[in-house]
Amino acid sequence: MSNIVEIKVPDIGDFDAVEVIEVLVAVGDTIEAEQSLITVESDKASMEIPASQGGVVKALKVKLGDKVTEGSVILEVEASGAAPAPAAAPAPAKAEPAAAPAAAGGTQPVVVPDIGDFDTVEVIEVLVAAGDTIQAEQSLITVESDKASMEIPASVSGVVKEVLVKVGDKVSQGTKILMVEAAGGAPQAAVPAAAAPAPAPAPEPASAPAPAASSMASSAPERTSPTASFAEADVPLRNLPHASPSVRRFARELGVNLAQVIGSGPKNRITADDVRAYVKQALATGGASPVGSTLPAGEGFSVLGWPKVDFAKFGAIEAKPLPRIKKISGANLHRNWVMIPHVTNNDVADITELEALRQQLNAENKKSGAKVTMLAFLIKAVVAALKKFPEFNASLDGDNLVLKRYFHIGFAADTPNGLVVPVIRDADKKGVMELAAETAELAGLAREGKLSPSQMQGGCFSISSLGGIGGTDFTPIINAPEVAILGVSRSAMQPVWDGQDFQPRLMLPLSLSYDHRVIDGAAAARFNAYLASLLADFRRIIL
Repeated sequence: MSNIVEIKVPDIGDFDAVEVIEVLVAVGDTIEAEQSLITVESDKASMEIPASQGGVVKALKVKLGDKVTEGSVILEVEASGAAPAPAAAPAPAKAEPAAAPAAAGGTQPVVVPDIGDFDTVEVIEVLVAAGDTIQAEQSLITVESDKASMEIPASVSGVVKEVLVKVGDKVSQGTKILMVEAAGGAPQAAVPAAAAPAPAPAPEPASAPAPAASSMASSAPERTSPTASFAEADVPLRNLPHASPSVRRFARELGVNLAQVIGSGPKNRITADDVRAYVKQALATGGASPVGSTLPAGEGFSVLGWPKVDFAKFGAIEAKPLPRIKKISGANLHRNWVMIPHVTNNDVADITELEALRQQLNAENKKSGAKVTMLAFLIKAVVAALKKFPEFNASLDGDNLVLKRYFHIGFAADTPNGLVVPVIRDADKKGVMELAAETAELAGLAREGKLSPSQMQGGCFSISSLGGIGGTDFTPIINAPEVAILGVSRSAMQPVWDGQDFQPRLMLPLSLSYDHRVIDGAAAARFNAYLASLLADFRRIIL
């Protein structure tokens, strides 16, 4: 007898919908209860969805890229009705006494050890599953605080009987991670059963589960998967590469198959730097296939490999790790520069009267402490220009151009750890004084490293100002998925011909970088010219 049972997505916490990034079984596979079926990922974490019961897979209801929620059907399983009977038959009174000592003597919990000054940390990755055979010091889970991530190792060797945590859980020192049947625990339980004279048949039921567990452990790593490319990495009992969810997402954005990346982290863990190095190597060799592939093979970038130099032989050196912000922003800047066809239009704006107005306002508000900066005027003028040229307030989405009806302006803020881009929301609804106060507040938070992720998201257009430092012009890199960015250099007094004579005027250099897939050169020149006219006569803002 058999029946078809639907296996559904269980409770996945606070996530409304998550994306399927890996399918671990195929039609015809025989699965066991708690065996991983699919891997799903949100913008914060990834998790594997286990089977609620065993059987033969008759139909798959999801595929890579699908969005699933709690209750979504993953697959249909033909569950055998006769199979459980033999397991239950020999277990009336004799099998349970024999199993009880094994559970009591051989099974023990593995707990979170001392994790330093952190009260609680979040589980971002579970590296083992029920039925896995683990070794002492093998990584079990990855946890992350707001400052660091760490792997929690096993304190004993044995077979995982139950995993007690899942992705997203909060754990602290002493929290139970899983239950392990420690190596040697099962034989100890079997010896008393064999030595006892009365229950002579007991050893047979007690030994029967052992081959089954052994066959499960040995067959799990060898199962085939529709996403077999991810199983090429030498990571026993898992199909996912040994990398954190953020690294896996970063690799997918670049089109990198992590199974082909060699990890340099502890226990061959793949880091973001490993992914970057792989991409650089692929670009250097001209191979388009590893990096994702929108170009036919042989038509990728072909550049010389990065030079390997022993700098120490030329003199004293000091090696310093890049700050975390520069690591993250560096990868984004590299992607944006390579993938977006940048063109920069340079122009100048006469801000003589505007600077006089700014100084007047600051003199009037000297007692209040509110200081008006040129950036506040720039944001107001940029919003007016975006309203006149809406294609600059847009993003590419495949073959569609998404025109935004809101005006959130980002500005580059220089911090001790690197560049960040806070975002002024609804800049069109705020006055110059309010914009000046908000930019000052956000810049202060940026320098202190206290900006929240939400304060750096949702930008439509960015401004990068080097006016306080120097320079005459530069090429700012577009902050994807935006299509343009304005660079501002240091203003300087210059002689300007008024038709009769040269007049000293304060001129501000403007460098507008734009995505040539969306914006034509003529449109960029008009945008810059219109922006310059607004800055020259700020009364035009109200027109």
